[in-house]
Amino acid sequence: MAPRVVVVGSANMDLVGLAPTLPRPGETVLGDDFVMAPGGKGSNQAIAAARAGGATTFLGAIGSDAFGVTLGARLSAAGVDTSRVRTSYGASGVAVIMVDRAGENSILVSPGANRTFTGLSDEEQAVIAGADVLLCQQEIPMETVHAALRAGRAGGTRTILNAAPARDLPPGLLDEVDLLVVNEIEARAITGGEASDMGTLLAVVPRVVLTLSGAGARYADRDGRDEHVPAFPVQAADTTAAGDAFTGALAVAWGEGRDLLDAVRWANAAGAACVRRVGASGALPERAEIDELYNS
Repeated sequence: MAPRVVVVGSANMDLVGLAPTLPRPGETVLGDDFVMAPGGKGSNQAIAAARAGGATTFLGAIGSDAFGVTLGARLSAAGVDTSRVRTSYGASGVAVIMVDRAGENSILVSPGANRTFTGLSDEEQAVIAGADVLLCQQEIPMETVHAALRAGRAGGTRTILNAAPARDLPPGLLDEVDLLVVNEIEARAITGGEASDMGTLLAVVPRVVLTLSGAGARYADRDGRDEHVPAFPVQAADTTAAGDAFTGALAVAWGEGRDLLDAVRWANAAGAACVRRVGASGALPERAEIDELYNS
């Protein structure tokens, strides 16, 4: 049976400009192309989890505008349960993304309806408590993230926090986290020091995955494991949604009962498959693509 994954997070419309180089402050760069596609870390990770084989439910908020209609339709088309997604009067979240020819990106997010996703109903908490894995990020109000993690912990659901983007964390929030997923910038925001300081991270959470972009990932836990998991070499076209592909696949793999080191390797394959295409949600790989790289 497919693992039940609940994703609590954001939904944005991504406005993606492709250019030879990323503009510096005050500089105008003539672009190569423009793409508009549904995105947002929460929505992306929900779609990633569904395409990776998870029975996925998304909890979040979209606007009453045309972007909101498109965001909901993309989630549904990917097989995500959207029956409890909230609609807020006004604008949906928007992300303005610039991508250069090397696949590097720069992103500005305007939260829109995501700001209105505050408080969790009894029904939403019950959905979280009934899942195998809960996956949260930090593009929605932090009190909602904290409430979701508490509901997961109370229901015996495995909880994953992708602490992105880096933000100040409410006291006690990390006490509710079973697995923390961070990149080097986000790790430094938590440790206040070096990203590689796994000891400080493991003092507050029992398991950590540190993503290392093209170098793969590092997994450590309180049982003494601390290992580097290499990336799968591919030609990168756009790294925008690689982290979301990785994290969504990781949630599914853990929900299936895989050992976390193996789950990280499979998630690396998902991230690698994703960067071969331009865009966010449209680039997120299907399970067969992940398995092909994983078994290569």
